[in-house]
Amino acid sequence: MSRIFISGSSAGLGLMTARLLVEQGHQVVLHARNRARADDALHALPQAEAVVTGDLETIAGAKSVASQVNALGHFDAVIHNAAVGYREKHRLTADGLPHLFAINTLSVYLLTALIARPQRLVYLSSGMHHHAKASLDDIFWTRRRWDGAQAYAESKLHDAMLAFAVARRWPEVCSNALEPGWVPTRMGGAGAPDDMDQAHLTQAWLAAGDDARVTGTYFYHLQRLAANPQAHDPHLQTRLLQICEEVSGIALP
Repeated sequence: MSRIFISGSSAGLGLMTARLLVEQGHQVVLHARNRARADDALHALPQAEAVVTGDLETIAGAKSVASQVNALGHFDAVIHNAAVGYREKHRLTADGLPHLFAINTLSVYLLTALIARPQRLVYLSSGMHHHAKASLDDIFWTRRRWDGAQAYAESKLHDAMLAFAVARRWPEVCSNALEPGWVPTRMGGAGAPDDMDQAHLTQAWLAAGDDARVTGTYFYHLQRLAANPQAHDPHLQTRLLQICEEVSGIALP
């Protein structure tokens, strides 16, 4: 039995993954943005051990979530599932950061840096990352006209970069990334064509599967898949970590 924390797990793929892991006999802690969503999540999955709450769009919110997770004790795996989608309009958070960057990139970095190091880390990317550029010279979209789909694709490339940077820096941890497919969740939209029954299997397997002891690898539907080459570039990885540290004041150990 493993003990697993899943960010952004009050609904959608996060909750589906949690339900599968509970059915497999694992202990799961959920995360919701607020108390109302937490209550809904516990109603949907009463077997969950607990639900932590916090809005990941602010640095303080991400720190709070990490603190709540650490207060619950050690976890064997963390699944970084929380994200907002490609239809997001441009707006700034209380920290003055683009909302999409704050949730999809920075909060993932902060939870990685602040939650006590587990044996396995799983990062959700997207098929849209394959054609993205890291764009680290304008990661805050101050020089470009906002494009939600492009910003989302870049953020999902950043998530793969984080996964592989951690794999390189923490060799004792299995750190991998995956794309679940374009599926009809609230984020994906009703017309999404991919297989919903497959969308949550890979992250559950990477978090708890006996035969999933790999690291620095990208997956799609339980199969290895080549990631965007920029995701493996150590110089780009290092610069992304530097940006996140500069913005948040939190270094990756």
